Amino acid sequence: VRRVLVTPASDIAEEYYFSFLLDRTNRTFLAMASAEGGMDIEQLAVERPEALAKVPVDAIVGVDLAKATEIVRAARFPDAVVEKAAEVVVQLWETFVAEDATLVEVNPLVRDPQDRIIALDGKVTLDDNAAFRHPGHADLVDVAAEDPLEAAAKAKDLNYVKLAGQVGIIGNGAGLVMSTLDVVAYAGEAFGGVAPANFLDIGGGASAEVMANGLEIILSDPDVRSVFVNVFGGITACDAVANGIV
Repeated sequence: VRRVLVTPASDIAEEYYFSFLLDRTNRTFLAMASAEGGMDIEQLAVERPEALAKVPVDAIVGVDLAKATEIVRAARFPDAVVEKAAEVVVQLWETFVAEDATLVEVNPLVRDPQDRIIALDGKVTLDDNAAFRHPGHADLVDVAAEDPLEAAAKAKDLNYVKLAGQVGIIGNGAGLVMSTLDVVAYAGEAFGGVAPANFLDIGGGASAEVMANGLEIILSDPDVRSVFVNVFGGITACDAVANGIV
């Protein structure tokens, strides 16, 4: 245990759910809300989809008090809390926009016996592509909680995710790397469940230095027994990749 969060206990009269997120499929923002919070929202969406309101949000128009009220009513929040809940929704939208988030979620959002609306638990996912606008976000990272290899890769601007397998994977382009993961995992089933040890995308136009850095990260993983390099020769020069290996 490295840190302990201590906060006053709250008496709960009712629990709700609310989130803003990036809807990549429809290329817009989406508000999701339910008068039934405090549970697995994915399970609720599958078992009782009618209990989860989904309201598209225009990125240009945004969310004012009127739009927030529309969202809260769509989720069938009790009339007694609509006004206060809408005010919280506006604040959550302002946070979502100001911090360049891809997700701002509160579960549960509760009403206490004094009819106060309180965000008891929350989750925020920030857009790494907007990090240059928010230098203060770096201070929020819990370095102790990060995987050491992922932290080292991040310091070298490498797109790396640690997995549980034994075959190191290097590729250029997320699609190619993901396809390679699938192929290795499928083939590995015939050899005792051999699986990919990581996702590592060195990107288009990678230099020998980038390749060498990526290989160094992968070989630092004690679980890795072999390395599979799959590079599409086009934007990325294969001789540069080879130089990075040797």
